[in-house]
Amino acid sequence: MKSETSQPKTDLTKKPDLKEHGTGTGPSRSQRPVYTDFFPPCNNACPAGENIQAWLSHAQAGRYFEAWKCLTDDNPMAAIHGRVCYHPCESSCNRGSVDTSVSIHSVERFLGDMAISEGWAFPAPKRNSGNRVLIIGSGPSGLSAAYHLARLGHDVTIYEAGPMAGGMMNFGIPAYRLPRNVLRAEIKRIEDLGVKIILNHKVEDVLAEKTAGNFDAVFIAIGAHIGKKTDIPARDASKILDAVTFLKDVELGNTPAIGRRVAIYGGGNTAMDAARTAKRLGAEEALIIYRRDREHMPAHDFEADEALSEGIKIHWLTTIRDFDTASMTVERMEIKDGKPVPTGTFETLEADSVILALGQATETAFLEGVEGVSFDSDGTVIVDKHMMTGHAGIFAGGDMVPSERTVTIATGHGKKAARNIDAWLSGKTYEKPASNALVPVEQLHIWYRTSAEAREQAHVEPDKAVTGFEEIVSGLSEEEARYEAQRCYSCGNCFECDGCFGACPEHAIIKLGSGMRYKFNYSLCTGCGTCFEQCPCHAIDMIAEPKAATI
Repeated sequence: MKSETSQPKTDLTKKPDLKEHGTGTGPSRSQRPVYTDFFPPCNNACPAGENIQAWLSHAQAGRYFEAWKCLTDDNPMAAIHGRVCYHPCESSCNRGSVDTSVSIHSVERFLGDMAISEGWAFPAPKRNSGNRVLIIGSGPSGLSAAYHLARLGHDVTIYEAGPMAGGMMNFGIPAYRLPRNVLRAEIKRIEDLGVKIILNHKVEDVLAEKTAGNFDAVFIAIGAHIGKKTDIPARDASKILDAVTFLKDVELGNTPAIGRRVAIYGGGNTAMDAARTAKRLGAEEALIIYRRDREHMPAHDFEADEALSEGIKIHWLTTIRDFDTASMTVERMEIKDGKPVPTGTFETLEADSVILALGQATETAFLEGVEGVSFDSDGTVIVDKHMMTGHAGIFAGGDMVPSERTVTIATGHGKKAARNIDAWLSGKTYEKPASNALVPVEQLHIWYRTSAEAREQAHVEPDKAVTGFEEIVSGLSEEEARYEAQRCYSCGNCFECDGCFGACPEHAIIKLGSGMRYKFNYSLCTGCGTCFEQCPCHAIDMIAEPKAATI
């Protein structure tokens, strides 16, 4: 009997199937790289839908006019938004995970201010559609809609109830945050497109106005100009003001007598603005009363910080129970299960007047008789995904529809409404194009990781700031703005860094020239993935090798 060791040896290697083997020798590629564009998180977070990464790429190269043109394709008011937008784009910026987010708003302001100083204008519309659109309200939503509709070739008229255009940008945002010359300049540029703004024209009957003006569609964006009230027992009701009226009166030069000590009831951004305005009007003490704690306040953190720096006092977890001629009784609160509840502990505080900053409502009574128009429980107008009410041809947006109330959200509503109105006038339905996949910071391969902190904008010293309504935040210089733009990682979009070109071991990447990016020579590519790993912005994706076509 033969042992196992004496058994004849055989080759156990499987014979290759040459029918499924390509020509030549070497590795068989199972995946291949492709150039693609992913969706940057800053773009995704912008309520106005700006292509932030794209205009930053122009700015970092010093192409400022091109950057401004790219920005204003989506938002016509760069200088305004660079000042008053709460920049959620920066909260989403991937660079914030490395050092500090790109100061996008400061670059936007730089471009907007340069556009004003250089006299840049929007290009004239390329067509005349023959359609007429009425816009009611000249706030950010109405102005945005007018701009986009005019660029689409429609004849646009705005009816504004007030004596000046701008809506809450005029009457709700103090001049120390938004200088009026900046506001006027950006509104005039929209007017220069052919948009007609008729002031002191309050609409009482929207259908009658539509018929009288021979308008084909209407966009209603009247904003929220009515301050909400609350019942506070008071001996002198004349000393209880609402913040919206107070700020409007100050803007119009009808400043009310508020006394030396002013209490502001509320914890939102309007409360902060009212308190800081009272301080500038000469109040020795401006005290904010808010029934929740700082963690739950609706105002943005930096708004509270700026108010405190200017000497504004804030009493958290406090509510007003009654108001006398020179004092008020307040009750301490505590948070239980996320809600403020009374503690039974009272205190008397001195106050010559009280300003209510408890939120705002919109005046929609003139729409109640319009067939098909319906309202939410808070009085806002219900619209569908195309921004149209239940009445065909009547659209609405901004603060008067259910949404968060900011200038930038309203501006985004205006753009969205314009695109839907344009489609409706053509007998079509607008569908927003699908976005590319979002690229989070984990997908970046940053090989040039450095610490380069954002440039800080200079602030006027608080003791000087409270002496008037001059702008308190300075803009960036050209050098600073370009530096800040260059901090952008260009998430998801190739910026031609040559990382892939230099790293490819097979020389399978072809440069197509400046602005043309690259392409792959797949006859040389082995699918090793080195280019993918070297791409800092994740503009290269690896996909499965397509199966060869069978004959």
